[in-house]
Amino acid sequence: MLLLQFSILIGMILVGSQMKGIGLGVMGMVGLSIFVFIFGMKPGDPPIDVMLVIMAIVSTAATLQACGGLDYLVKLAEKVIRSNPSNIVFIAPFTVYFFCLFAGTAHLLYSLLPIISEVAAKKRIRPERPLSISVIASHLAITGSPMSAATAAFAGAGILAYPGALIDIMKVCIPACIIGIFLGCLSVIRKGKELSEDPIFLEKMKDPEFAKSLDSNDSAGEQKPLRKGAKTSVVIFSIAVLMIVLAGAFPQLLPTFEPGAASLVLKANGELQMVAVISMVTLTASALMMIATKTSAVDVTKVSLFSSMATAVVSVFGVVWMSSTFMAHNEIVIKGFMTDIVSAHPWTFAIAVFILGALMFSQAATTKTMMPLGMSLGLSNPALIAIFPAVNADFVLPGYPTLLAAINFDRTGSTKIGKFVVNHSFMIPGLVAIGTAIAAGFLLGAVLL
Repeated sequence: MLLLQFSILIGMILVGSQMKGIGLGVMGMVGLSIFVFIFGMKPGDPPIDVMLVIMAIVSTAATLQACGGLDYLVKLAEKVIRSNPSNIVFIAPFTVYFFCLFAGTAHLLYSLLPIISEVAAKKRIRPERPLSISVIASHLAITGSPMSAATAAFAGAGILAYPGALIDIMKVCIPACIIGIFLGCLSVIRKGKELSEDPIFLEKMKDPEFAKSLDSNDSAGEQKPLRKGAKTSVVIFSIAVLMIVLAGAFPQLLPTFEPGAASLVLKANGELQMVAVISMVTLTASALMMIATKTSAVDVTKVSLFSSMATAVVSVFGVVWMSSTFMAHNEIVIKGFMTDIVSAHPWTFAIAVFILGALMFSQAATTKTMMPLGMSLGLSNPALIAIFPAVNADFVLPGYPTLLAAINFDRTGSTKIGKFVVNHSFMIPGLVAIGTAIAAGFLLGAVLL
């Protein structure tokens, strides 16, 4: 029966991921309905905390986008990338990482991909090299950013939820991911043929228009002027990030209330939950950005990030609720199967997290599904934090938007999906970077935590 139920779980995730958009969410609800009405499973708790965090954080990022703040960040990143084109294989991914780490979203990457591709091609550096590891870097930035839903969910109610958890995640995962990205860069520095020897590129260069556009000294696209108040919105956003980090580092600075039953807002001891702190700080920052820059609230709802928020909320709602119901119903069997292995070799749990992350296409959903299981298996907090980068396995199946965008922006044709699907341009740098980040996380956790 367990195998049948697990097959339904995986089947719903696979079908939903192929549907794109809210497909993962609605197919999750189909699976949940089967579990409840056919197998008689007791429904688990829906991931309300993660949904609230996604709505708050992404709405704030959308406000930053509407105010022109994201355009300003992209402009800064472009300057950094163009400053040293010969070393773009290293410059581009680290630029992407730090900007996505600050913003808490990988959406900055879409504006930078054509710049990375163009700069590499003009220097006759195979664009596949910086593009592939830059995509992986944008994903790794999510696990460690105080402004990402996955990190907030991991640090918040139901998983770590201890004072200073957010800071512990940041001080382990950020340096671990930086080490992982560096080795990821080394893994692609000689990847593929040089453009001067690549038959696909040489064939494209026979087209005079293509050759002329590639050798042109003009920058990619026409720079649009920044909105008035763009820099102000970045300052306000920065203050919000700082306040969240300080709240995580010094919870004693926050108000406390009478002890009672734990809720989404308060812990049992009366302290504020991080989901409440993040929601209040980020949405207050949204209001201040709109007021300071005279940006219409209606304009915020029209930007791409805001619409992506709705997709993320529905997806997490369906797939995590289905998964938590399956896990709770089969907890005894799952724990009995995994406890001895994970207790003896904690790193093996990273494999399970990685596999589910590859199927779910959502770091937040994978975090909310798998990390509570890790806690119930007796994994220590440092071990769970070290394993956290494994939720970034959404590059394995080449259907994630960042991968497809990188392939489409590479005009040379060097970035591609192989004939066996999984032998694509992102597999090697992804496995190297995430595997290294996890290993480094265990070492850093032993020293720092």
